[in-house]
Amino acid sequence: MKHLVAVYGTLKSGYSNHQLLDKACYIGSDRLTGVTLYNLGPYPGALPKPSDGVWVEVYAVDDQLLAMLDRLEDYDPRAEKTSLYLRKKVQTRHGQAWVYLYNRPVRSGQRIHSGNW
Repeated sequence: MKHLVAVYGTLKSGYSNHQLLDKACYIGSDRLTGVTLYNLGPYPGALPKPSDGVWVEVYAVDDQLLAMLDRLEDYDPRAEKTSLYLRKKVQTRHGQAWVYLYNRPVRSGQRIHSGNW
């Protein structure tokens, strides 16, 4: 496993896309205070704004699984301006991890103050 990924939405345990992480190694949880969580309807999105914290699960993944996550999150490193999410490094208590940040505007009323979706 080469990469750490911090997930906060449908990839978390018990949610609809978690099966993609079945072969990943669960490292632990954390609360990220450098991002703010928003309710986008069927899934959440995080923006790089300070908050009381967003609860994440951290997994170790290989290159192939990271590429699958990129496709799920509609992230294309060659076309970041049109990607739905951007993949950025954040510091977690488990080390540097990738997190997918929403790449569209949101309304402030959509904010999830608890940091848990």
